[in-house]
Amino acid sequence: MAEPDNIVLEHVRHIRGAVDNMRDDIREIKQRVGSLENQYANISNRLDRMDFRIERIERRLDLTDA
Repeated sequence: MAEPDNIVLEHVRHIRGAVDNMRDDIREIKQRVGSLENQYANISNRLDRMDFRIERIERRLDLTDA
């Protein structure tokens, strides 16, 4: 009777190890996605500032219709 219990425990331990590995992987993925979100926000802000500067230059050079 002890042998089936050991097999079940062995499978449960294996499953626990797999879940722990997946938890670590998900944590790393979340960190990487957070980093990408920050980089995207920085790039977006820079593009907005560049757009404003280009519009200002166009107005000063009378290159706009308005």
